[in-house]
Amino acid sequence: MRTTLTLDEDVAAILERLRKSRNASLKDLVNEALRQGLQRMTVPSAPRPPFQTRAVALGRCRLGGIDNITDVLAASEGEAFK
Repeated sequence: MRTTLTLDEDVAAILERLRKSRNASLKDLVNEALRQGLQRMTVPSAPRPPFQTRAVALGRCRLGGIDNITDVLAASEGEAFK
């Protein structure tokens, strides 16, 4: 199959270095890279353990409530927040 690819400069530079060091064609290198990359992309990754955070006691809330954002901003930033 013939197609046109637009390569990023960093990818093109890596391919050019590989082409020179292996004395291979660009077509062969691109096909090999795509095969390896596609194979990695299609293999399901191992499930990660769920991320957990430890609970930390922060003490009681120093505000009556945090439902009114104006009161919260006034307490945290002072009256100059307006």
